[in-house]
Order: sequence, then C-alpha cells, then structure tokens
Amino acid sequence: MIVTKAKDENKILEYLEGEDKVFIFGCGECATTCKTGGEEEVAGMKKFLKANGRVVTGFAIPDAPCIGIQVRKALRKNEKAIKESDALVIMACGLGAQCLKESLKEAKPIHVTNDTLFMGEIDKSGNFLERCSACGECILELTGGICPVTRCPKGLMNGPCGGVDKGKCEVDKELDCVWALIYNDLKERGNLHLLEAYNPPKDHSKMLKPRSRHYPK
Repeated sequence: MIVTKAKDENKILEYLEGEDKVFIFGCGECATTCKTGGEEEVAGMKKFLKANGRVVTGFAIPDAPCIGIQVRKALRKNEKAIKESDALVIMACGLGAQCLKESLKEAKPIHVTNDTLFMGEIDKSGNFLERCSACGECILELTGGICPVTRCPKGLMNGPCGGVDKGKCEVDKELDCVWALIYNDLKERGNLHLLEAYNPPKDHSKMLKPRSRHYPK
C-alpha cells in the first residue's frame, strides 16, 4: 500500500493556471483506499474544477496507474478526450504520475494532486502505518518480523538507545520502543539467542536511487 494525502485544492488551481480543459486520472487501488483518488474523489475533483471554470473532458480510473499496461490501455480508450484537454490531473501516488508521464505520447502537462507519504500497512482500526523502508537488505528474520530500520526513529540495528523509558521511545513518547517490542516477541517465542548476533551497519549502497530490478519473463 502506497499512502498518499491530497494537496490543498487551491494549489491544484494554481497548477492549472492558463489551462481550461482537463482530463482526470484516478487510481483504483492505493489512492482509492486512502480516499485520495477513487471514484468518489474523482467525482469531487470534477465538481470542484467545473465550479472553478474548468471543462473536464473525461476521466479514467485504472486499477493500478503504476502499471504501464493499464495506463496505456486507459490512454487508448480515452484518446479523443485526452487530445481535447489542455492538461491532465492525476489523483495517485508519485509512481502513478511518472508512469502516466512515461506512457503519454503527447507533450501535455501532468499535474499531481497528492503527496506520496510512505509504504504502509492498514491496521484493524483503519490506520495507515509505515512498516517498511525497502532498504534492500531485510533483517526481519532476526528481529521477530518487526523492522527496526523503519520503526526506530534512529534506525538502530542492535538494541535500544539509552533514552528508552518504560518501553517508550525518547523521540516520540507515544511510540513503543521497537527494540522493546522485538525483545518481548523473541522472548515469548524462545528466540532471544537471535539478539546475540551483531547486526552490522546498514549497507546504504543497497538503497542507492534510482533502483531497478529485472525479472525473467
């Protein structure tokens, strides 16, 4: 899940200055879940733009606008409406926006309505929680399935800092210290011996950007 939040609508109007006809792209997956680009939000954007003097030539909501084949299919299906537009608005994450740009043959402006925040899981209360940093070298096997790279504000690799107080993080008192969580989990499962191993500092070369990965077809 890629978590996004919507930008201020007035900012979108700034982006669209001098552009009267707009085509809207939504997202049927992550942005739908985050309520930043699903059917309801696209309908709201259409209404907002029309109320502010824009003509909406059409819209599309691919299931996953970060998948090129889906974007290209939507572009072909809506070719006439897109040609009639002065600009495209995409209500998705940064991946979706860049996928659209790379798939679009015409040199039209693309305006992004969302800020991309993090990869997250959804808890039972419906909260979005950052749990993975895609660090390229996963150590979950050694930490009871709990990621200290992401969940420790300091990214500590070998136990808590000296500021932990009653199991709480010194950086944010509302947070449980992730190393306390790891210790308790490993103790409960009889795996405390895993803490005896020294975890070397992160190899940040595995996080050099931009990254790519080619899988055999």
